Amino acid sequence: MMTTFWRIVGALAVFLAVSLPLSVSAQEASPGSVLVLKVDGVINPASAEYIVKGIEEAERQEASLIVLRLDTPGGLDTSMRIIIKEMIGSSVPIAVYVSPSGSRAASAGTFITIAAHVAAMAPGTNIGAAHPVSIGGQQMDSETVKKVENDAAAYIRSLADQRGRNADWAEDAVRNSVSISDSVALDKQVIDLVAADLPALLLAVDGLRVETEAGERVIQTRGAEVVQYQMGYRQQVLNILSNPNISYMLLLLGMYGIFFELANPGAIFPGVAGGISILLGLYALQVLPVNYAGLGLILLGIIMFLLEIKVTSFGALSIGGAISMILGSVLLFDSSAPYLRISLLVIIPAVLTTAAFFLFLVGLGLKAQRKRSVSGVEGLIDMIGMARGPINSSGKVFMHGELWDAHSKEHIVEGEQVRVVGVEGLKLEVVKEGSP
Repeated sequence: MMTTFWRIVGALAVFLAVSLPLSVSAQEASPGSVLVLKVDGVINPASAEYIVKGIEEAERQEASLIVLRLDTPGGLDTSMRIIIKEMIGSSVPIAVYVSPSGSRAASAGTFITIAAHVAAMAPGTNIGAAHPVSIGGQQMDSETVKKVENDAAAYIRSLADQRGRNADWAEDAVRNSVSISDSVALDKQVIDLVAADLPALLLAVDGLRVETEAGERVIQTRGAEVVQYQMGYRQQVLNILSNPNISYMLLLLGMYGIFFELANPGAIFPGVAGGISILLGLYALQVLPVNYAGLGLILLGIIMFLLEIKVTSFGALSIGGAISMILGSVLLFDSSAPYLRISLLVIIPAVLTTAAFFLFLVGLGLKAQRKRSVSGVEGLIDMIGMARGPINSSGKVFMHGELWDAHSKEHIVEGEQVRVVGVEGLKLEVVKEGSP
């Protein structure tokens, strides 16, 4: 009872440590400084919280400008709208800077760039492909798809109109998934400027007048202190857990840990590690678009593997569990966006390893069942002994350091080797060694 109690306490302690808000690390800056945020990856609840906290910190420090360095393939619509809502309500000017060279502001990144007070890109970057995608494994009919598309198109057009940018191109990026380079984006008035690096950006925006929620502001960046605003521990952990591959592996590790604990009660560590992994995996599922049919199939596969411990199915349950896990893994984050799906390079090795592991255990069990018993009455079968006197209907056999009563249907002479073919109580049935 106490062991179970401490396992639960340990798992909950880690879970709460991850869940409780932790402060975001940032160097304290003087008023008029430039706060630089960096988002490199999917737009998710972690990056949304990071940007929101960054804007709040910039307002507290009375910063002159927020620079959001952006490189993203897109992300969740809900997280994107949280970010944009905070950007629009910011009293500090915000410059979204798609950088470094080779970066992109795709899908949700396009919306965020369009919503900025200043939109800038580095040479060799691109923007666009903002058509909304289906997430969470939900199949949308043509009418629903049209509604979602119209909503996104209207939203990005309103943002472009508010910032004085090319609303027609913005709508085209949503409806037709068009994408353009930095130079074309500048020519089409999708962005305000192209800057080779951060110092060039700060020099270009110095003295620029922008309209914020608090009224017109003049950006003053000449000689301003540049402060790098980093993600806090909570955002870092949440950002890692928001990766579908990571959350999937945590669920599998949790399954392994619980299995080992059930197979070896009292081992403690596998149970604790498995419980923590399961909790973290479930926590990650809260911030990801989950297809519950896929999750159900994975759980069914886990149940089949666990039943293999107790039920002799000759591998049928393990095979069924492997098939169920493969289907569930593919469906778990069913989305047309690659960054919201589990990689097959993760699914296939994970499921094959799991199946091989359980089939190996089943194989050992079958081998143990077929193995000749070496103890008890059954262990006497096929053992070789020596006749101590003639044996016909009855006689004596010396075997395994002991003298046994024996009988045989054959005539056996003293000193002849015999083999045990049966046991009746404490009397052995023997035949001549070499007889069938």
